[in-house]
Amino acid sequence: MSKQRINKQNVKAIILAGSRDFGRCPLASRLPTALWPVAGRPVIEHLLRHLSRQGIKQATVCSNEDALLLKKSITTVSSMQLKFLDEPLPVGTAGCVRDAANGQTNALFVVFHAAIVSVPDIDKLIRAHRAGKSDLTVVLGPGPGSDGTQDAMSGIYVCESSVLEYIPKQGYCDIKEGLIPTMLRAGRTIHTATLTQPTGNFRDRAGYLDAIANYLANCSDESIGFHRKKLNGSKDIWLADSAEVDPGARIYGPAVIMDGANISDRAVIFGPTIIGRNTNIGKNSLIANSVLWDDSQIGENCEIQRCVVDYQAVVPGNSVVEGKPVAFQPKGKLESFVGRMSRIVEEGAGRLQSRLVPQLDRVSRRLPQCMCAEKKRIFRWFAAALIVIAFLWSYWPGIVDLWSICQRSDEYSSGLLVPFLAGYILWSRRGDIRRVRIGPAIWGLFAFVAAQAVRLFGLFFMYGSAERLSIVLSIAALVLLLFGWELFRKVSPIMLFLLLMLPWPNRVQAAVALPLQSWATSSAMFCLEVMGYEVVREGNIIHIGDATVAVAEACNGLRMITAFFVISGLVVLLVERVWWEKLMVFASSLPIALLCNTVRLAITAVAFTILKGEHWEKIFHDFGGYAMMPLALAIVVGELWLLAKLTTAPVKQETVIIRR
Repeated sequence: MSKQRINKQNVKAIILAGSRDFGRCPLASRLPTALWPVAGRPVIEHLLRHLSRQGIKQATVCSNEDALLLKKSITTVSSMQLKFLDEPLPVGTAGCVRDAANGQTNALFVVFHAAIVSVPDIDKLIRAHRAGKSDLTVVLGPGPGSDGTQDAMSGIYVCESSVLEYIPKQGYCDIKEGLIPTMLRAGRTIHTATLTQPTGNFRDRAGYLDAIANYLANCSDESIGFHRKKLNGSKDIWLADSAEVDPGARIYGPAVIMDGANISDRAVIFGPTIIGRNTNIGKNSLIANSVLWDDSQIGENCEIQRCVVDYQAVVPGNSVVEGKPVAFQPKGKLESFVGRMSRIVEEGAGRLQSRLVPQLDRVSRRLPQCMCAEKKRIFRWFAAALIVIAFLWSYWPGIVDLWSICQRSDEYSSGLLVPFLAGYILWSRRGDIRRVRIGPAIWGLFAFVAAQAVRLFGLFFMYGSAERLSIVLSIAALVLLLFGWELFRKVSPIMLFLLLMLPWPNRVQAAVALPLQSWATSSAMFCLEVMGYEVVREGNIIHIGDATVAVAEACNGLRMITAFFVISGLVVLLVERVWWEKLMVFASSLPIALLCNTVRLAITAVAFTILKGEHWEKIFHDFGGYAMMPLALAIVVGELWLLAKLTTAPVKQETVIIRR
């Protein structure tokens, strides 16, 4: 077999990140296995870095509703052209290959499970595939903990584009259970290739620990990020400079102690073990064959064996934990408080009503007649409070999920402001709302049932966008049910404003992301050419002089569009204008956002030709978007001024004759 280096220009990596393993492992339910850390980096980033070093330039990451989280977590892979596919419904491994290929017929696809710790030599895989002369190669390897005599699935496949004709055009299809049997029935050949080292493909805690053990036994200082040291006669100790180890502690490798970790007196660590950043190990504690993620805390006199400890997890002193994951349990969770309160209300509602009603009747007989009418209002607000508590208890997981999406996503971070802005708008209209006649409307009950139907649809078909939409629909239905049509008509624009806090559906975002990216590149090119610069476009990369500006997917302007929709919506709800003027102002937020994004890209490109250094480039790249906010507000204010000039009739002047 030739040892000549293989041209990988037409080789495309497909990373199968899958979905979270709900119900089996608390860590996998909270964090997909693709983001479990390996020496401080998510395993999927670890995989992509190795593929990039081996010459792979194209990669597509396929997941189920975790694309935004994965995209934000991968920060150090800049030399690859990365694309993220978010499948709203499971499509199987072969279905992911079909969607990632996107009709590409001249490529060689190398498929990886995202949670692979030890990445094999890509050249050897491709040579073995071509030597087998088949359309699909299934890569096998030694099973975890085996002696090398028993082969297991490594989570890697190499396939030609010809396999696409055997995958259904849509729907679910698995490689092992669907594609391979179909190809064999069609007379095609399937080749197997065997690796000499395990890939560390894991799906649970036990597989993760085995993969880490194999990784530490064969890793280099470069992959860890700092040099190994010798402690207690053991050589395989990677100790960060900022880590603190008490002289009385004992560490036996292989072990990695990350930045900021603190190992107390008489603590003992047996490898293979990784201690994450800012982790604290108490006195007299034993850590053996475990992985502790960042910011975890181990108390004194603890014994931790074959465990995975979650981010920020706390193990109390004198605890013994063996062979299980330790998940993060935040203290004082609001959902537990709401749950307890709702149970108290549910259990004591009958007793409370039986005691409260006679007392209120007795008080009302002693009060003046004008104050007796307040009794019904008190009951109405009391019932409304119970309904709000029940609503929060029911929707709390969805609210927390929505909050976390807005926090970790730059595109939808402006959604965090929407509820507070809506509250301010309600407060500013309190005078009008106070004069509204309040009375329940039975149609609100039907609207609430319809909102729950939307929620059930989202839960059953795993559409997260439908579940989040039902939150706003349920709020609107409850307002109608409790306060009636008159108040509902008053606050209906604010209900529509609440929709701006919801992330766009994955299909919609995927459909507009690439056109927006192409538009951003083309418009920036036009501005630079008008300014007199000589520019060359290569895909979404702009070459201007000696500088190169890459218009990444994050620079497509979607973040500005969502932010300007919020700004325009706030202006529309606060100004006193006719409805069609407000509609024009709100609709103009889209071209304003595109214009501001183009201006930002053009200024950034020009700045890159003048200022050198990563520090200045980071300032212009990260904070350029904030500088566009005043420009956008100025354009909106100018638009309102122009509309006022165009639509306000001139004052008719009459001649006044003054006589003596």
